[in-house]
Amino acid sequence: MAFCSGCGSEVGSDVGFCPKCGKPVGSSAAPAGAASPQPAAAAGTGLEENVAGLLCYVLGWLTGLIFFLIDKRPFVRFHAMQSIITFGALHIVQIILIYGGIFGGLMGGMGGGLMMGGLSFLLYGLFSLVILVAWILCMVKAYQGQRFKLPVVGNIAEGFAK
Repeated sequence: MAFCSGCGSEVGSDVGFCPKCGKPVGSSAAPAGAASPQPAAAAGTGLEENVAGLLCYVLGWLTGLIFFLIDKRPFVRFHAMQSIITFGALHIVQIILIYGGIFGGLMGGMGGGLMMGGLSFLLYGLFSLVILVAWILCMVKAYQGQRFKLPVVGNIAEGFAK
């Protein structure tokens, strides 16, 4: 069996052109006068838009930042910026809740500090659940190719992504 030099798919030895990408088999160049089909450039990542959009959310604001810097397609830039704003802000709030719980628990001898520490840890748990749901929702919607906007953040992200 022969393999296409353009896309790597398996082609028969009696075939003149690759059925997947259209490149001539057995030759690295197109015949004289024929236009060679070029795959569309993926603007830096080599991934389909929906996959790149999903990957913007995988590690929260960190992957959002990476994709915002390397991918110039509007769909991907929107999801990258929404990831940066949403999960960056939620990360900061989570840190505040963690330290609020730790310091509140340490201040237990100072009238109600233990109560405040317990409340902070409860809020942290609920907040983490909300983050998990938002994270999964954003990844699913991006993979489906939808330009899903989170409340408040979606319009801000759209403005920055342009």
